[in-house]
Amino acid sequence: MLNGYSEYEGKYSRLIEMEREEEMERHRSEIENMSAEERQSEGRAVLGLKGKDEEKGLGGNHIVKFSKKEELPEHEISIGDLVMVSEGDPLGQDNPTGTVVEKTRYSISVAFPGKPPEFVFGRDLRMDLYVNDITFQRMLGALDDFYAVTGGKRYLRAVLLGAREPRFKEVEEFEFKNEYLDDSQKRAVKGSLEAEDMFLIHGPPGTGKTTALIETIEQHVERDQGVLATADSNVAVDNLVDFLNERGVYTVRVGHPARVTETLREHTLDFMVEKKEDYKEAQELWSKAEELSEKQDEHLFPSSKWRRGMSNRKIKNLAEKERSGRGVPPSKIKEMAKWIDLQEHKKRVIKKAKKLEDKAVDDIMDNAEVICTTNSTAGSDVMKDRDFDVVVIDEATQATEPSCLIAMNHADKVVMAGDHKQLPPTILNQKAKEEGLEETLFERMLDVHGDDIKEMLEVQYRMNTDIMDFPSEEFYSSELVAAEGVGDHKIQFSKEPSDELMERTMDPENVVVFLDSEGEWPEKSRAGSKSKENEKEAEMVEKVVKECIDLGFNPSDMGVISPYDDQVDLLNRKLDTKDLEIKTVDGFQGREKEIIILSFVRSNEDGNIGFLEDLRRLNVSITRARKKIIMVGDSTTLKENETYERLLDYIEERGEVVTVGQS
Repeated sequence: MLNGYSEYEGKYSRLIEMEREEEMERHRSEIENMSAEERQSEGRAVLGLKGKDEEKGLGGNHIVKFSKKEELPEHEISIGDLVMVSEGDPLGQDNPTGTVVEKTRYSISVAFPGKPPEFVFGRDLRMDLYVNDITFQRMLGALDDFYAVTGGKRYLRAVLLGAREPRFKEVEEFEFKNEYLDDSQKRAVKGSLEAEDMFLIHGPPGTGKTTALIETIEQHVERDQGVLATADSNVAVDNLVDFLNERGVYTVRVGHPARVTETLREHTLDFMVEKKEDYKEAQELWSKAEELSEKQDEHLFPSSKWRRGMSNRKIKNLAEKERSGRGVPPSKIKEMAKWIDLQEHKKRVIKKAKKLEDKAVDDIMDNAEVICTTNSTAGSDVMKDRDFDVVVIDEATQATEPSCLIAMNHADKVVMAGDHKQLPPTILNQKAKEEGLEETLFERMLDVHGDDIKEMLEVQYRMNTDIMDFPSEEFYSSELVAAEGVGDHKIQFSKEPSDELMERTMDPENVVVFLDSEGEWPEKSRAGSKSKENEKEAEMVEKVVKECIDLGFNPSDMGVISPYDDQVDLLNRKLDTKDLEIKTVDGFQGREKEIIILSFVRSNEDGNIGFLEDLRRLNVSITRARKKIIMVGDSTTLKENETYERLLDYIEERGEVVTVGQS
């Protein structure tokens, strides 16, 4: 247990900063190794910009507007991000970095701490995304805000620190909205309603975690409670919006959806607000502000060179009297005064536009039953000062604790859903990972408060029992059961296999198959790569995939998985097959296919299995399959790990192990 919030805040502030520095280093490396055009095509740079001095910002910052005559190409640079501006060498020591404070289709305005070098006001400039800083800043801000919470949030903070136990209060009998919920899903929903501070829904693969979560949200809405539903990824948030939309819940999606279907688009704040008269009037005012900016270009900007310490009031007074001041001729004074008049007019227009926009947004947000957004966007300006009765966080085991904290600041009760037996959040900085940034709040709360704080979903609707039983025994205390009609579903092929090897491999009764190289197919590393590949395993995967297709199976119903990036690259080159997905384990989390083909890659005399030792990767890999899984690997290497040895014994007993090393 952490000794108070100061220690907690200090720990996570330090870890966030370490991760931020690591991302900066990644960007530096990418800038060094990619051409300017390649980086622009990836959306992390904008080329051919012209810099123009703007007035000083708060805190002595110098604001520079970078623009092109035509519309800027699509890019990832957002307000709050740290960018680097360069003229020739993109990694030159004198290149200034600044924070994006405004962006339009034609320009990006950047605040620099102190006056930037003169070249920044020239042409043909390059702007590089240096770090997606806004999320890091929001996490740090959430740590500060959580320190200052009042009311029920103080108790939630004490629960988070392990200083208080979560409180529960019995609820009266109620009707479930979804009549198809199983008993464990019902218990999870009931537990979430009884919780006063915190509750966890543990959803192993295929157990209908989202179904239980949607019911949880609906039940809170039924009780007139405001709900903020978040997740770490846009895709997961969009998924929640889709389900809530199907259930008829009035949902507003805040932020930028990853995929904009028509049904999803009409639930986004951006789309809804366009229908509001206040917003339409605000847009007319923004256009007027742009016109005023263009008019300002016709007059002299009161830079330090011409201002010479004179205030705006002084310049305007001199202009009225048509007098010079501090050696500046009357004509220049008049020009600056006109620029100042236009600037003051523009500020009034912008202020009114913002007020109208805020009113339009408030009308929508205040009437929503559920607000859906990413954890990070929960810290955006549009969400500022909005309180809810409950925050529901999906994918909680794929988000860092500070990320969850951004959302948690909006309520004194949180319900988290996830599975800590699957892959954790991706942490770039190894030291930050080792010091605890990889451990999620979900997992930490289980360690601190025990199983009373959670309900595990037990019925899985995906896997044949022969696929399910091994991960159930290894990771879920043998508590998983297959839903009726799922436990015995099997693959059926329309043709006969091509040879004896494929006959044993494709036999529908052999639901779990291991093609064993027995050390005959050693792994390799490419020059300069830290990843691994295995040419012979890739050839066997290729043979299996082609056999499945020849037997009449649809490539879109198959998935090929390998833990190693280089093996995935190799397999993609060999298997240029439309609709066939070939991804790393991380890329397949949350997905499922009828058949999964898994290439383990590792085969060496030392019995070294590398990061396969993270058994969560094994769990995710196996549990993607619905009706059949075919694994390719080296038993002699894998057996050095006790869990993999048990897996191989399990396949011997329940499926088929086929020696292929000599083939």
